[in-house]
This record gives sequence, structure tokens and C-alpha cells, in this order.
Amino acid sequence: MNRPNDGTNPDHDPASGPSAAPVAAVATADVSAQVTGASAADDATPDPSQDRRTGTGAAAQTRVFGIRHHGPGSARSLRQALEEFRPDAILIEGPADADPLVGFVAADTMRPPVALLAYVPDSPARAAFWPFAVFSPEWQAMRYGADHAVPVRFCDLPAANVLADDDDARGDRSDPLAALASAAGYDDAERWWDAVVESVPDSAAFDAIADAMAALREDAIQTPQDDSPLSTGLPTDSTVEPDDVAPAPGSGTALPADPAIAPLVVDQHTLRREAYMRQVMRQTLKDGAKRLAVVCGAWHAPALDGALGPAAPDARLLKGLPKIKTALTWVPWTHSRLAAGSGYGAGVTSPGWYHHLFTETERPVARWLTKVAGVLRAHDLPVSSAHIIESVRLADTLAALRGRPLAGLSEVTEAVRSVMCGGDETMLRLVIDELVVGETLGGVPEDTPTVPLAADLRARSKTLRLKQEALARTVDLDLRKERDVERSHLLHRLRLLGVDWGTPTVGEVRNTGTFRETWTLRWEPEFEVRIVEAAVWGTTLRTAAEAKILDTASRDGVTVAELADALETALLADLGGATDGLITRLEAAAALDHDVTHLLGALPGLTRTLRYGDVRGTDTKALAHVADGLLVRICAGLPGAVTGLDTDAAEALRAQIDAAHTAISTRDDDHATTEWLATLQRIADRDDVHGAISGRAVRLLCDAERIDDADSARRLAAALSVGNTPAAKAAWIDGFLGGRGLLLVHDRELLRRIDEWLRELTEDQFVATLPLLRRTFGSFESGERRAIGQALRDTGSAPAAATGATPIDPARGQAALRAAAAILGAAG
Repeated sequence: MNRPNDGTNPDHDPASGPSAAPVAAVATADVSAQVTGASAADDATPDPSQDRRTGTGAAAQTRVFGIRHHGPGSARSLRQALEEFRPDAILIEGPADADPLVGFVAADTMRPPVALLAYVPDSPARAAFWPFAVFSPEWQAMRYGADHAVPVRFCDLPAANVLADDDDARGDRSDPLAALASAAGYDDAERWWDAVVESVPDSAAFDAIADAMAALREDAIQTPQDDSPLSTGLPTDSTVEPDDVAPAPGSGTALPADPAIAPLVVDQHTLRREAYMRQVMRQTLKDGAKRLAVVCGAWHAPALDGALGPAAPDARLLKGLPKIKTALTWVPWTHSRLAAGSGYGAGVTSPGWYHHLFTETERPVARWLTKVAGVLRAHDLPVSSAHIIESVRLADTLAALRGRPLAGLSEVTEAVRSVMCGGDETMLRLVIDELVVGETLGGVPEDTPTVPLAADLRARSKTLRLKQEALARTVDLDLRKERDVERSHLLHRLRLLGVDWGTPTVGEVRNTGTFRETWTLRWEPEFEVRIVEAAVWGTTLRTAAEAKILDTASRDGVTVAELADALETALLADLGGATDGLITRLEAAAALDHDVTHLLGALPGLTRTLRYGDVRGTDTKALAHVADGLLVRICAGLPGAVTGLDTDAAEALRAQIDAAHTAISTRDDDHATTEWLATLQRIADRDDVHGAISGRAVRLLCDAERIDDADSARRLAAALSVGNTPAAKAAWIDGFLGGRGLLLVHDRELLRRIDEWLRELTEDQFVATLPLLRRTFGSFESGERRAIGQALRDTGSAPAAATGATPIDPARGQAALRAAAAILGAAG
């Protein structure tokens, strides 16, 4: 779940976004009782808070800073405002039960971007996250607290309440920024905020932002209350049902003039969140805070500003909220997951640019364009220093023409497009993907609360020197080396648990053996959640993978092929604790399965497993026994299974026979090879077998030198005899050749026989067999087809030219001569 987009991107609500999260963890704290249990006696309790502007009053001073999430200008302005205000307590919009995790912010190994993860231990897929980048104002507020020993707490609804609520429709549907941008003459809210706020950081901007939001909220639509109207300083007569898109009749609600801008709505979920924030503010002031800073999304600032009023209405609104047991932790995050395009509701379009603006305070435009040049040069594109200088000039000129104090992203992007990319959008896309969005992976301290399975992964990755990286990279593993074997085991176990950190791929190093594996590694934040989900299987990667694969194998309906695949996976992942159980289950399933196709489908996997066992030093005696038993059942049942098949079934069975033949040949066991070839011989000798299978059996026996060329020629002649239909003949040839075009190139006698058969077909017969013949010859490589044509010319099997003199027609000759003479005469 993500923050929803409320225009200012101020809303942390994780429930209205997609539920994909990173993960781990286990730090919980229940502070909801402190802030939701106010009694009616609180109606008369004096409000200890004071006006944020004047700070007047005897007890305390409170300032509310309405920020935009992930805004570098907001972050810099907030840091400056905190330095000026010097608070002794800071409240940040975020899940209140994450307070125990704030202390990790001060750790040296905590590197943004990171995210707070909350999940339900009994159902880890039910999760939410709150991401932070170094340019997030909330992160800078936490850093200020850590640097100045100021207590920092979160003040939004606890994750225990958020994850207990099944209402996926909650959350703001408003876009206040769009309304403000439209009023300022901008058609893009992001560009307006970038021009007005991000480019000119100023601590005084918070007052102006709060005033603007207060004006918008005066005309916002408010959904109906559960009980009596809530005293929030907002109009209570301007209400609509949640599904309405227009104000109720007579409400007097003013909507933005632009029909493309959705009406601004303050729904019940937003009101509850703001009530909870006020309750936390009251509690913090009662605990003795004298200078309280509240950092929240700008849309919420008017509801928290000024006098808080009595606590009883807020307590009534919060009474009876659903609650569920949750666990929270810090997890690494990436810039691309902060981007709006990733589906993150409160995302920004350019996290890489914002990170640059926040970290590069001196000449940010020139430094940015220098980075752009570096990216383009890395892709072998010609970019010189002159390009950079001219791009800076153009960006500054565009900013001056548009009345901006500093060139923004739109100006530098146009400069890059025109000067460095020459208008090429493909080159510009490289810059956007690698710089404007970027791909930076954060880090969290090793002692961050987490589930044991995640801790085991962290330790194993460190031992094996496998670094979690956001960018994809290729790793070649030599399975003759101990460390590479252990890396292979780790990656296979993770894949079994649903964590595809590594994806098997084709490496640049060519090899035909089993001594090498190639993986593409790319860490995704969502893997953290999957690890938490997999924690139900065990506390270590080995035990969890063994438990899961055994559970899968014990389910009803699992096939022999699936069990063989599971056994192969167990061997690749070195799951010795599961091997015996899988072998036992496979033997039982094979004994009860009378479908030869199932047994054939399982045989190649078992053979590969035997090969991997040889490389990895695994004892495969029991596995060889299973493979032998499987082969016996296949050899006994295959001759009967090939009877009465239609074309589709025959072709499917032929593919399985090919795979089994390759597997048995690879195993190189004399007894297994003898039994298999004897079975193929029985099939080849029968007349009632589909040509696709009998032809392939003859071909495989020829390759194994069980029948000689003369015998194969005799069988070919019989298959092409008058007694068979053209379709049957074409099927036999397709089975016999089966993609082996070079066979016709080198075996001229075979080519001659097929060529003669084709030339003897009548037109109707040729049309009937053409589709199958085209598929057969179309499977050959283009070079093989050319070689076959050359071979036909060399053998002279094409029809001979007609011999004897052709009779001459004198009358036609005279006519031709007269026509030629007339043409020549006209030309002269």
C-alpha cells in the first residue's frame, strides 16, 4: 500500500495505493490508547496549544509545517524553519505505532531511500509502506531530531488501524495542487509546484501554503459524519455521499472552474486521521512540550493549525476503529519506487532530479548537465564540453523567458533534447530513465528488527558477497568452486520461496556442460514482503525451502512430472532434508500413474538431476533407482500408447519421445539405452502407428546405428508405397526428417527418393499434402534449404530437358518476320 496522491502529495495513507512492499520485521508499539481514550471531561480541558504564527500564550508554542512529500524545496525550507524555531518535540505524519523505529534514523548504516513497512504477521501479504528519501521533508525532520537530541514521534493513524480497515476506497480523491496551479495559469501541477516552491526554498513559504490550503478547504466537499458534525473549523453543510461527484443541492460549494479538475473532497478517513493527529498533539503538549513542531501534508495543515479545541469530538470520531496485530520495520527502498510511474500514489515524476537539487546546492544546473553528458558518453554517444556549456545557456535563457529564478527540470530537459540529443527522443529516454528517475537502493542497519528468515538471508548474502542492487547485473557461477556452488544454492532456494532475486539466463560464456550457471541479479523492494510471507516455512532459507517443497509435493493431484521437477529443484538448491521425501513420493506416484505421457514428461528432469548430482557431488543412487523404474514402466507402456493417435496427439507424443531419447543418451547408461532402443524398434516395426511417430522411431534408430542405410531406405520406400495416403506419407517424412535438413544434403539417395515421390504426386495430392510439407521444409535453416536445392541440381533428379527437334510452323515464322521488318523499317 502507498500514500495516495492528494495533489500536494502530503497524504501518507498507505491503504489507497497498491499493496506491494518491501519487508521484514518486528517492532510494535501501541500508543493509540493514549490518544483515542479521551473522556468527555476533556471538553473542559484548556487547550495547551497556541497559534503557530504568534506563539502567544502562557504554556506552549506550536507550529504546523504543511509540506509536500518528497519535495527537496520543502525539505530544505523545513530544515531551515526547524533551525529557526528550535522545537523541543517534533511530530511527523506517519503511523504512530512506528515510534520505536525512529531511533534507527541516527545509525550510520541507515541510507535513504528507505521505507517503513507494516504488515500483519498472520497474513504478511497484507502490508503497507511509508517511503522516505533524503529529500523527503519528514526524513529531514527525523534527522534534525537525531542531530539535536529532540524527541520525534509519528502522529498519524497507527498501522494497526490502517491494515484492519478493509475499505479500499478510503483516502483523499482530491488534487489541491491542480486547483492552485490552474489558478496560477499552469496546466501541470507538478511544474507549478516546482516553479513556485522547489526552486526558491524559504521557511516563510509554510505560512503561504497553509493559507492557500485553508482557502481551498473552505470550499471543499466534506463527506457526511457518522454521528454529530465534527468541529474542525470546516463548513459542515457542504456534504455529499462518497460516490457523488457534485455538491449537494443548495450547499453553496464552489468547485474549481476547470472541469478537468476533480472536486476537492474531505472524506471520513481523512477526518479520522486529522482527529488522531490532534489527539497526539494534545498528548505531546500535556507531556510537557513547550515548542512543538508538527510536520504534515499541506492538505492537513489547516485542520491542525491554531487552537485544537476540545478533545471529546475527536475521541468520538475515533471510537470503535478496527484494529489488528501488526509488525513494523525499516526496509531498503529505491528511487524508481518513489516515482509516480511505479504506481506509488504520492510519487513524484523525477526522484533523481529532486535528489540532485537537494544534494547539489552550488550550480545545480551545470552539475546536472555534466551528469547528463556522462550518461550519454557511457552509451558511446558524442557529447563534448561545448554541448554542456550551450545547454546551460539555453536552460538559463528559458528560465529567464518564463520568469523563473532558476532553471527547472522542464528547462534543462528541453536544453538536453535540443543541444545534446539533437531532438532524438530515444537518447532523451536514456537520460530520463538513468538520471531523472534514477535507481538508487537504500540500506538499513543490520540490527533493524526483522523476521529470522530475513536475517538469515542478510547473513548469507554478506558471507557470499552477493550485494543487493537495484540495477540488473549478470553473474557467471563456476560450479567447480565452493563459493559459486553456495551462491547457486542460495539463489535456487530464494526462487523456490518466490523471491526471484536471481533469474537464470544465457551467459556470454558458451558451454554445453553442467559446470556453469549464469544469473541476472536485480533486487526489488517487494522481495522484503515475500520473505516475510515465506517465514511461515522456517527460520532459515534451507529449512524454509525444504518445508515448502515437501508441502507442495504432498498435495493431492501432483503429477509425476511435477514431482520430478521438484526433485530437480531440491538438488539444485541442496535441500538434502527434502530429497528422501521427494523420492519416496515420486516412487509412489509413478507406481500409481498409468499414463505413459506423464512418465515420459518426468524422465528428462530426472536425468538432468542425475547430471547435476555428478557435478555437485550429491549421492544419486536412490535417484538412479527411481529413473530405472520409471524407464521400465515407459518401455512397457509406450508401444500400446502409440496406437490410434490423431495428428495433434502424435506430434505431442513425438516431442516427448525426442526429449526422453536425448535424456537417455545423455545419461549414457548401457542398460537404459538398450531397453529404450528395443522399445523404439518395436514401434518402428508396426504398421498401425502414426507416421509422425514411426518415422521418428526409424530416424532415431538410424542415428543410434541400430538399423543401416539399406534398412532405412526400405522402410522409406514402404512408407511411400501406393498403399498409403499422401497425408500418411507426408506425416512419415515429417517424422523422419524432423528439422534435420542436413540429412537431405548428405544423403543423396534419400533426397532422390523423396524428390521422385513429390514429382509423382498428382495436383490434388500435392495440394492435400502441401501444408505438412511446407511445415517440414520450413523448419529447415535457410542455408539448409539452399544446399538442398544445389544438391538437386547436382544429382540431376529434376525432370530432364525434352529431346528431339521441335516442329517448325512456317506460317508463324513468316508472320514474325513481317512484324520484325515493319518495326525495323519504322525505326529507320
